[in-house]
Amino acid sequence: MEFEVTHRCSTTRARVSRMKLAHGETALPTFMPVATQAAIKGLTPEQVESLGITLILNNTYHLNLRPGTDILNAAGGAHLFEGWKHNMLTDSGGFQLVSLSKFTTITEEGALFYSPFTGESTILTPEESISIQHAIGADIIMQLDDVVPSLLQGPRVEEAMERSIRWLDRCIQQHKSSEKEHMQNLFAIVQGGLDSSLRDRCLDGMLERRDQVAGYAIGGLSGGEEKGVFWRIIKQCADRLPEDRPRYAMGIGFAEDLLVCVALGIDMADCVFPTRTARFGVALTHKGPMNLKLGKHAKDFSTIDSTCPCLTCREGVSRAFLHHIVTHETTAAHALTIHNIVFQAQVMGQARDAIIAGTFPDYLRSFFSGYFGDRGYPEWCVAALRSVGVDLLKNTDIPVVSGGGAKWEYSDAA
Repeated sequence: MEFEVTHRCSTTRARVSRMKLAHGETALPTFMPVATQAAIKGLTPEQVESLGITLILNNTYHLNLRPGTDILNAAGGAHLFEGWKHNMLTDSGGFQLVSLSKFTTITEEGALFYSPFTGESTILTPEESISIQHAIGADIIMQLDDVVPSLLQGPRVEEAMERSIRWLDRCIQQHKSSEKEHMQNLFAIVQGGLDSSLRDRCLDGMLERRDQVAGYAIGGLSGGEEKGVFWRIIKQCADRLPEDRPRYAMGIGFAEDLLVCVALGIDMADCVFPTRTARFGVALTHKGPMNLKLGKHAKDFSTIDSTCPCLTCREGVSRAFLHHIVTHETTAAHALTIHNIVFQAQVMGQARDAIIAGTFPDYLRSFFSGYFGDRGYPEWCVAALRSVGVDLLKNTDIPVVSGGGAKWEYSDAA
């Protein structure tokens, strides 16, 4: 990996970086679409490439189940298997400790899974996770971490944090023993739940190992925790992570979350949100998510967004047509997936442009005023951005709403 910070915001902690990996260069900050089963649902690799995407995420746990490492090794890795020419990151399988908890037992050795497909048991150890990721051939690979639900409190959170540090050491040793050590880049994952003292202890342990990892991720969030706690944990971790390494916030996908994280110093994020919400009939726009299932769109022959450069909008696909077929025909999911991925790419691309131009605080104020309008700024967004010198309330009469803000992804904000 070659990593270089090229521009910094003079107000916030946002930065623009150049990350060069084996399969090309990716500009940061960026959003990674999720290709869980080695495919972005509804799109071919060529279509994803045409959207300007240079970094996607594959899922270690699922690709180990199907098609398995024998086939991946025979294919020469996931890049050739799925026809993807650009950069790839794999998660370690740690998230499945939570999402598939009813099929999982955690021990110091690893995670014992029972396949949801066959019922057969398999143990995912730190060593095995790295070996699977070696077979996948991702440019960035993640340590196996002990993940617990983000709302969990008590001794189990501390146990998981300490085990994640121990498992990192095992991942490092397994990675060092492979001929792929210099081809793939291992990232550590900071855990500790919502307890700031546990997060600091985890940071202490993982920063001691900084010479043995290429970057850092912040895990264990986006699981329903209070947004006021979420951003403070992100800030706490980003403030301490090294300036010369990429910083990755795992599972972050809402536009407001992305931009707050960028302002706090985060470089990378991923989430299934833009592709999954497309399949539910929701288009992402700069005025908030748009629910195309609602009857008001039945006679609306305008595009989702007249200023959007995506193929769906550029070719004049109307809201009325999408309303007619949404959630019924795969064409709608395909069209909305294209649009939503481009929207996420625009949000991050415009952030990069603004940081370079020295206008990032202005971009934040412009984006948030357009996105939230008269619905009101979420209180947590206002507080988070104030912590890095940006006052969303300056020269505006947009109100502030308490809590996390409206949950619009299945309503009709636009």
